[in-house]
Parts: sequence; structure tokens; C-alpha cells
Amino acid sequence: MTRKEIKVMVDGGEAKPTPPLGPALSAAKLPVQKVIEEINKATKYFKGIKVPVTIYYEGQNYEIEVGVPPSTELIKKEANIEKGASKHDSYVGNISLVKIIEIAKNSIDKSNSKNVKARVKELLGTCLSIGLSVDGKNPKEVIKEIDKMEDAHFT
Repeated sequence: MTRKEIKVMVDGGEAKPTPPLGPALSAAKLPVQKVIEEINKATKYFKGIKVPVTIYYEGQNYEIEVGVPPSTELIKKEANIEKGASKHDSYVGNISLVKIIEIAKNSIDKSNSKNVKARVKELLGTCLSIGLSVDGKNPKEVIKEIDKMEDAHFT
């Protein structure tokens, strides 16, 4: 038997047996409610945003892999904004560096960053591009401050 996969986008912590997920699980002869409960448990941190999920299965055996939503979505959720600024010289909101570090730690394993400090700087660049200040400062200033910090601050 060949290992197969089902790829879907679900609402974090709120997956339901509706199309496309429910019918795909049924067609694969997997326990729909059990798989959905496991997906919801695994995606609860991402509540309120779409999360990529892949279910690998072979017969009745399955494995759930949760992807990480785009950085922009993670930051917008934490900053409680719906969309970023249309101009690069205005701010639509503010987010704390503590929240940025938390996002970095929770998404480092799914990013291309070599460490948490690098991931923090990547997320600060995202803040700059969507018009968010960080602790009331321009993200470029915060990146300069991060460059001066020891890596130990990010473990």
C-alpha cells in the first residue's frame, strides 16, 4: 500500500467535518471525528487564522502535520489588526517585542531561519512592511537593538 496525503487549510482550533476536510477523510476511510479533534488540538495556538495541515495516511494509520501560517498572519493576529498599512510611512498598530519573540519561538521549526534571533529579525522586517511599530518604535530601530544583543536573550 502506498502512503497518501490530504492537504487542507483549516481555521486554527476550529476544523469541522465540512468540505473539503470531512469528505476527504471519509473517502480515505479515516475516523473523521477523531482526526478533526487531533487537528483542533494541534492548531489551537493559531485560533482565528488559517493553518495548512497535511494528513499522511496508509490504510487506517495516519499522521497529522501542521504547517505554520504566513508570518504576516501571525503578526496581524497578535497585533489585533485585520490588514497592514498601504503606505510605508504610516503605522496601523503596535506590537510588543515580547510577542514577536513568542511568535519566533513558536514558528522557528517551520522557518528557514538559523536561530530564534534571526527569526525575530525576519518578523521585524514583516512588521515594517505591514506598518506596525514595535514597542512604539520603527522596526528598523528594533533590528539595530537586536543586533547588539547576545544570542542568549533569545533562548
